[in-house]
Amino acid sequence: MFRYNKVLTLVFLLLGTATQVQASDPLSSWSDVASKVAVIDFVEAVTQQGGPDYVVPSERIAVFDNDGTLWSEKPIYFQLLFAIDRVKALAPEHPEWKTTQPQGRT
Repeated sequence: MFRYNKVLTLVFLLLGTATQVQASDPLSSWSDVASKVAVIDFVEAVTQQGGPDYVVPSERIAVFDNDGTLWSEKPIYFQLLFAIDRVKALAPEHPEWKTTQPQGRT
């Protein structure tokens, strides 16, 4: 039992230390550049209750960055959206598309 308590104490100490490091620099993996400061300032401004820029949680929208490109909640490539729109626009001119399987190029 004594050893179990030591392990638990160590785990809680480590978790506490990790939380303190994260709290001191919420984006620790980012370089210290203007964009990092701007993001932190923005988040602080819109989450500070009573502040002029406060946004209630139910009205907030989250986006996720993927190599510099923002993704929506249900991502789909814009090229695919364009292709679908083009098929819809051209379909009336090609009734055979309803019954004929497309053939690959040879």
